[in-house]
Amino acid sequence: MAKTFDLLLINGTVVNHDGEGRRDIGVAAGRIAEIGDLSGASAGETIDCAGLHVLPGVIDTQVHFREPGPTHKEDLESGSRAAVLGGVVAVFEMPNTNPLTTTPAALEGKLARAYRRMFCDHAFYVGATHQNPKDLGELERMKGVCGVKIFMGASTGDLLVEDDAGVLDVLRHGRRRVAVHSEDEFMLRENRKFARDGDWTSHTEVRTAEAAVSSTKRLLRLAREAGRRIHVLHVSTAEEIPLLVAAKDIATAEATPQHLTLAAPDCYRALKGLAQMNPPIRDARHRDGLWEGMRLGVFDVIGSDHAPHTREEKAKPYPASPSGMPGVQTLVPVMLNHVAEGRLSLARFVDLVCHGPNRIFGIAGKGRLAAGYDADFTVVDLKRRETISNAQQATRVGWTPFDGMAVRGWPVMTIIRGRMVMREGEILGPATGEPVRFQETV
Repeated sequence: MAKTFDLLLINGTVVNHDGEGRRDIGVAAGRIAEIGDLSGASAGETIDCAGLHVLPGVIDTQVHFREPGPTHKEDLESGSRAAVLGGVVAVFEMPNTNPLTTTPAALEGKLARAYRRMFCDHAFYVGATHQNPKDLGELERMKGVCGVKIFMGASTGDLLVEDDAGVLDVLRHGRRRVAVHSEDEFMLRENRKFARDGDWTSHTEVRTAEAAVSSTKRLLRLAREAGRRIHVLHVSTAEEIPLLVAAKDIATAEATPQHLTLAAPDCYRALKGLAQMNPPIRDARHRDGLWEGMRLGVFDVIGSDHAPHTREEKAKPYPASPSGMPGVQTLVPVMLNHVAEGRLSLARFVDLVCHGPNRIFGIAGKGRLAAGYDADFTVVDLKRRETISNAQQATRVGWTPFDGMAVRGWPVMTIIRGRMVMREGEILGPATGEPVRFQETV
C-alpha cells in the first residue's frame, strides 16, 4: 500500500545529519514523517525541489524587532516578514524594548502581540537588571522564553548590568544559558572622549577591542564562579578567540555576518552611520581572526543581530547616530555567498544556523532535519546569482548595509511546520507563527 503524506518534497538535495544527498521528505501533521526514496508515495501537496538544496529551517537567535517601543523602525509583523523572505523559520527577539522585557507581564504582552501577526515562529529573551535576579529562575521558564540576556556594556535601550557583583548575582539565579553583550561599560565611558564629531571611524576608538576583551575575560571568570552556562554574543575581536577556546566547557559563542564580511575603516567611509553597530565592525585583522575562530570550530551560531534604525536617524553626525543595522533578511544569502567563495562548507553553515541553535538553547523539535521534528525547511538555490538591494528589504527602515552586494546562493522557499510561508520572494497566506518550545521547559 502506497504511503500517504500531507506534503512531499521530492528530488531535492537534502543537507542533514546524514550529510548531503538526493532524498525525498514526507511530512504529516506538521512534522517530518520520513526521509528517503518516497517515489511511490502520494501527498496532498508535492513540491519538486530538483536543482535545489533542502536545509533544516534556519533559526536567527538574535534579532531586535523594537515592539513594544519605537515601532517606526520595526515591529513584530514587519520583522517577521523580513525573516521569512530571508529563509528564516524562527527568531529569538531581544528584551531592550519599551517597556523592557523584564517581567511576566512584559513577556506575556509580547506573546500576545506576536499572535497571528508574526509569520515565523518566535521566542523572547528576558532582560536581566540589578532589580530582577531573584525572579529570573521563574521568568526563564515561561512559555516562549529562550533565555536571559545581560548587557554588560550599554547599547540601544536602558538594560545594563555593568559591575561584577551585578553580573554574578544574575548568573547565580536560574539554570538556562545566559546570553551576554560583552563590552566593558567602565572602559566605554572612559573612552567617550575619543569620539570625533561626524567621524564614524572613531567608533572603534570609543568601543575598543580592549573593552570587548576585558569584558569577556571578566564574564568567563564570573561564569566559572557561578557555575553557569553562558553565550557570548556578536564576538568582534581576534583576541577573544583564544579566551573562548579555553572556555568551551561553559561558553558558547556567536558571530554575525556583518563582522565576518565588513571591515573598518572602509565600511565607515562608504556607509558612514549605516555601518555603526555595537560592538563595532573592526579592521581586517579582527575579521580574519574571526574567520580563524570559525575554522577552529569556536563559533556555535551565526545570528544577524538585526537592529534597525531609520536612515534619518543614521544620518545624524557621529556620535549622535544610533548603533545597529538590519540583517535578518540577508543572513542566509550573505553566508551562502561565503559558502560559494569557499570560506566555510555548506554543512558548517547548517551547523551554525540550525544544529547550533538547537544544541545550545535546547530547542524542542526545531533545528534538525530528522523524523519527528517540525517540518521546517529553508530551501535554497546555491547556483542562483542575485544582488542584494535596499528595494528588496521588508524591514520597516528599508535599507541594508549589503546594498549592491552580488551574491551566489539564495533562499527560494521557507516552509514552517509543513506550511509554505514564502516562495520566490512572495509571502503566502496569513501570519501563523507560534512560540518556540524548549526542552528545559516543555
